Formats: sequence, structure tokens, C-alpha cells
Amino acid sequence: MAQFNLEREERKPLLEPAESDMEKNNLAFEPNEEIMQNGYNKKTSETRETKITGKKLLVVGCILTTELCERLTYYSVVANLVLYCTSVLDLTSSTAATVSLVFSGTVYIIPVFGGYVADSLAGKYNTILGSGLIYVLGLFLLPASATDFQEWFGTDDEGAAYDLNVETRKIYFFMGMTFVAIGTGGIKANVGPFGAQQVDDLGPEAVQSFFNWFYWFINAGALIAYSGVAYIQQNISFQLGFLVPLVSMIIALIVFVAVKKQYINTPPGGSILTDSFGVCAATSCQGFDHARKHNGGKYENVMVDGVIAVLRTLPVFLLIIMYWAIYSQMQSTFFLQSERMDIRIGDVKMPAAVLNIFNTLIILILIPIMDRGVYPLLAKFNRSPTHLQRIGVGMILAAGSVIVAGVLEIYRKEELRTSGGIQQELAGDTFNASTLSMFLQVPQFALIGSSEVFASISGLEFAYSQAPDFMQGLVMGLFLMTSGIGNYVSTAILEIVKAATAGNQWFPDEMNEGYAEYLFFLLGGLMIVNFGVFILIAILYKYKEVPKEDEFPVHDVEISPPSYNSIYENEGFKGLPEGEITKL
Repeated sequence: MAQFNLEREERKPLLEPAESDMEKNNLAFEPNEEIMQNGYNKKTSETRETKITGKKLLVVGCILTTELCERLTYYSVVANLVLYCTSVLDLTSSTAATVSLVFSGTVYIIPVFGGYVADSLAGKYNTILGSGLIYVLGLFLLPASATDFQEWFGTDDEGAAYDLNVETRKIYFFMGMTFVAIGTGGIKANVGPFGAQQVDDLGPEAVQSFFNWFYWFINAGALIAYSGVAYIQQNISFQLGFLVPLVSMIIALIVFVAVKKQYINTPPGGSILTDSFGVCAATSCQGFDHARKHNGGKYENVMVDGVIAVLRTLPVFLLIIMYWAIYSQMQSTFFLQSERMDIRIGDVKMPAAVLNIFNTLIILILIPIMDRGVYPLLAKFNRSPTHLQRIGVGMILAAGSVIVAGVLEIYRKEELRTSGGIQQELAGDTFNASTLSMFLQVPQFALIGSSEVFASISGLEFAYSQAPDFMQGLVMGLFLMTSGIGNYVSTAILEIVKAATAGNQWFPDEMNEGYAEYLFFLLGGLMIVNFGVFILIAILYKYKEVPKEDEFPVHDVEISPPSYNSIYENEGFKGLPEGEITKL
């Protein structure tokens, strides 16, 4: 069953300005005044809008700009993370790869707690703002860990330098990264749903279009980070390279609060995470009906139905974990492979992280093509792919990426044995590199980028659309958590491979001395097996259906319990259990 009804009127792109009379009447932006005490929005088909006003366009633009700056900040931190760990903190290559994977994993684990805080305690706006301030604190510590204080303060009377030793730099760095992880994790769980919330009254196509453009802005920020900022870090200094993300995050917060009064906010409800566990415990392994009030339980129908909806998404989320394990190779094994290939274009040393641009470029190109061309065309022929179908396409592309990387690794090492390679210096570290250009890695990065357009964007839409409003922060956090677990799974695979191949290591500290191609092929094989299981889950999964505009009822509606303060705008859902919605 298709997630979004794309057979409605002519598709309205999210970023298309409204006509002047729409803006004067302010129909689309202002929330319906007839909202019941429990937060339920009683919009009907007569007031549901299909175009975006200028005021709402400004709000959405500020959220997208905030996301662009935040992603520029994040990717500036991780772009050369492995190189920083080896050149400044004196860590081995394998340890640096582990640091990168653990950090990325933690960044995506924290959103589940960020979603909990937003849904239950602070609301999305306050959680995003508070997380941003924590983020800035961590970003102050990163340039401090990279600064050569001797240039500033010189030496004392005995000739000792006023500077930080390596161990102290590690303390500053890891403290800063901890705050950055908390900050970006809190933002991740909420900024996407918060933005979608602003356009939810425009219908499901607007939500889908928002997520497409949301992802476009993410990758615009990544493009700047992996080109300009990565170059500064590698070829000028990490001190200056870490100042850029600090400034970028400050700009993000300024833009975000600039239109504070224009946002549509859903107030927080009770403790959703606690109540969710409570519902599961109340079943006593005898079915969810035992948790309902009318069967002697302590929970309202809407809460039980919400938990059921979230639990139904978990098998899908579990199978997406392997996709993120593949995706994480860009920041670890792919980067180590880049360091050992020729990074020059003529006499100019390109940053090894610049290859992520091709991941980004393919996304920036494909999103408008899919959003404005392919998907509307398929909709006209009633062939709109479901979210799970698109995720499956992404999984196949990801498997292709690591297989291509394995083939390239075979040729890279063969060339290195034949030519003897070149001595290549990056940020003070010297590598024995193949004379093959690192731009031969473009296909594997482009395949990962293509996979994101299908797997990641569709995953975000799937998570947003399959949960009730009052649990959206939690379910988005769970989806982002799959990326974090994927990084941990990647770390575990590397450690298992190291232990299993101790006599003839596939992935030693020096990549030139191992068999990384076997590791890449192993990852590709695991992804293909994962995809086979995913097909079965996708066939069995039944979507929560969204009604057409002309099916929205004009009746008053009551939702319980009031404490969840849910807008719950999509009244009239078909197929939801009886008791979830009571029509008067």
C-alpha cells in the first residue's frame, strides 16, 4: 500500500511560492483556532491547504538553512577526523578508524534520547535550541585541542614551551567531541520532524517534498565541509579548520531563533518512552488488549495503538542497520584507502576527504530529478514506489559500493607492488601511496550517495509517517539510532576480522600490508543477505494509510488521553484499531 497518495491533484512542490491572495488570507500558515484541549487539530477538507504562503516559506527556509549550517559544522568535524587522530593525537590508523566509527555511532544513538526529551519534557523547539548551545561548547574545545599555544605565548624563563602535551590535547579533544555528539544528537532527532510539522497541513506530498529538500540542504552543507573546510584542515591547519564549524553553528542558532514566533509548535506530553515501556510490560505476554483501559489496563487506546505502530516499524529499522554499517566505510576504510593513493591534481594536493563531494554531488543532482521528475511521472502511471521499495534499492547500491571498493583495492596494491609507490605527506604524516589517482574511488562514493537518495530519505519519511504525532520524536530517534548501531556493527566487524585473521590480517594497522579487499567483499556479501531478509519483511509490512484530501471528515473528533497534547492532524485514518479515534 503506497505511503503517500500521489494520485491527487497536480503535484505542488514545497518551495513554490503561493499566489498573493493565498498569502493575504494567510490560510495555510495560521493554525486552526478550533483546537481541542488535548491538542487535536480539527482541520477539515475545507481548510486544508495545497499551496505554501510566503510566511511559511520563510519559516521552512530558516529551518533548512539551520540544517545546512549544522551539517556543515558536523561534517567539518568528521571530514578529517581520522587524519587528525593520526597526525596530531598520535593514534594508529586502525585506532583512528575505531574512534571515527564510535563517535559517529554515538552521534546517532543520542537522538533517541533527544526525541524523548522533546516529546515528553521540552518540546522540539527548546530541545533543538538547547542542544545547539551544548554543541557550541564542544566546538570551542576542538580548536583549543589543535592550537599551538607556543606561537602565542612562547616559552618560560627556563625555555619550556607554553603549550599542551599530546595527552592534554586528547582530553580537550574527547571532551569537545562528547559535547558535539550530545548537541548534534539532540538536533538530529527533532529538526526534521519540526520542519515537517510546519508543512503538515499542506498534505503528504508537501511532507515528502520537505524531506527531499531537507536532505538536499544536508548535502549542500557537506559539500562545503568536504571541499573548503577539509582543504584548510589538511593543507593549512586544524586550528583554523576547527574554527569554521564553530562560526557555522553560531550562525545556525541565530537563523533558527530569528523566526521563533512564526513556528507551529506541538507542546510536549507525558513521558512517552516510560509509557511505551509500561504498555509493553502491561501486556503480560498476553496481547496488547490487556494494556487497554476498557480491558482493565491503565493505558488509553491511543497510547497502546501508538506503541503498536512503533513496534511494527522495528523489523524494518533492524534491517537498515547493515546499510549504515556499509555507509560508515566512507569515514573509515574508504578514507584510509584514499590516503594511500595519489591525492594530487597536477601540483595541487587535494584533501583526501574531498571524495565525499562526489557522494554529495550525486545526492544534490538526484534529489531534484527524483522529486520533480521520476516520482511524479511514476505517480501518473499509478506506479509510485513505496518507502520500503526505495529503501531496498538503496541497499543494493550500497552493496555495489563496497564491491567496487574491493576491486579497486586489488588493483591499487598490484600497482603499488609494481611501481614501489610514492611517499605522500598529509598533515605531517607520511604514507607509501600508489600512483593510482584517488579519484578512481569516485564510483564507490557515488554509489553510496545514490543509495542515500533511496534508503536514507525514504527511511526518514517512513519513520515520520508511520508513527502518531505524539511519538514522532521518539520514532525518528529510533530511526537515527539505526545509523549509530550500524557504526558499532562496523566496528565489531573490523574487530572480529582482526581476531579471525590474526595470522594473516585482512585489516592491519598499515593497510598496504593487509587484504582489505576481502573485508570489502565480506561487507558486500552481508548486505546482500540482509537485503534478502528485508524483501520478506517488506512484503509482509502493511502501511498506515493516509486519506485523500476529500476524505477528511467534517465531524468533531476527540482523542484521549489529553496529556499527550498531540496535534494528530490526519483524522480519518483508515485501518486504525477501533477505539483509537472516537467520532462524535
